[in-house]
Amino acid sequence: MWVPVRYRSGGGGRPKRKIYYRDHELDRVMDLQKKPSLILELKSIIQSQKSRSLLLRDLEKEVGFVKKWNFMNAIEKYPSIFYVGGGNRTPPFVRLAQKAEKIAGEEAEARESMEPILVKNLRKLLMLSVDCRVPLEKIKFVESGLGLPNGFEKTLIPKYPEFFSVKDVNGNACLLLESWDSSLAVSAREEKLASEGILASAGNPRKVRISKDGNYPGPHAFEMSFPAGFRPNMSYLEELEKWQKMEFPSPYLNARRFEIADPKARKRVVGVLHELLSLTMEKRMTSAQLDAFHSECFLPSKLLLCLIKHHGIFYITNKGSRSTVFLKEAYDGTNLIDKCPMLLFNDKFAALSGRGEISSSREMMPSTKHVY
Repeated sequence: MWVPVRYRSGGGGRPKRKIYYRDHELDRVMDLQKKPSLILELKSIIQSQKSRSLLLRDLEKEVGFVKKWNFMNAIEKYPSIFYVGGGNRTPPFVRLAQKAEKIAGEEAEARESMEPILVKNLRKLLMLSVDCRVPLEKIKFVESGLGLPNGFEKTLIPKYPEFFSVKDVNGNACLLLESWDSSLAVSAREEKLASEGILASAGNPRKVRISKDGNYPGPHAFEMSFPAGFRPNMSYLEELEKWQKMEFPSPYLNARRFEIADPKARKRVVGVLHELLSLTMEKRMTSAQLDAFHSECFLPSKLLLCLIKHHGIFYITNKGSRSTVFLKEAYDGTNLIDKCPMLLFNDKFAALSGRGEISSSREMMPSTKHVY
């Protein structure tokens, strides 16, 4: 991906071009998730049938003609997951193999463990919006990324009337926050800094210069991870040091209180984007999903340029069918560092294909981060 950026030059020559450096590990994440996604989708289709099996002739009705062949290949390739039966007078069908059926039985427990996490994250999402409400259609647009079950507005929301309500606002069904909880108005970034003891030592500041990798141990700093090949010069690092040290308002304060021209307000926008991505299971969203919250979270009109400017924090990949934005600090190479119960279950089920379970901690996989 090339991003043209104009520079002023005394000689009046041709404007230079700035390269948007690729992160090959995060690009690879998009490739690695294709096979597990296919397996998990087929598992869900089979489990949704009353007989817990699916006639192969009905597969096209479920997924369409083109996609059908991908699923047929998966059925043939992974007999440890999918069992094909029938023949002669019985139409061929597919169901989960015995071991796969046993592991699939653990999904209910994983979903039960997820519920308090989902409720908390949904409350935080509403608290990020300026009016503490978000149209239901926008939440449904990102429901899979958040980990919400299908039909959450009918199953999950009614269980928590003290937190949520659904009301019509200007002809749109919206999810409203019923009560504000200050204990939830703490960003993922602040929680991490507190766990590392950085916020506790903020009252006793010491002189620390920013390192060449862009990181600075301060209470207002973001974790940076520059892409391989990027070599920041001294002027870049000096500007970054000023930005890292700059205080900024909490992403949970109402955006209407701030002038967008204020540098602190612009830094706060980075905090909002960081928090939105932190609320997802895999710490990533498509650019369209992120932009869907433009009006609710007062995101910048030039969202893409904002993300590119802060390429040490966010990464945009065009791998896959859609442009996807990653929160870089959440990954160690291709490995998502912290996984929720649902992702751990998905890994365990997908491991039946022979891929192997993906580790969920830094210690289990060598670091692929580069320090400059």
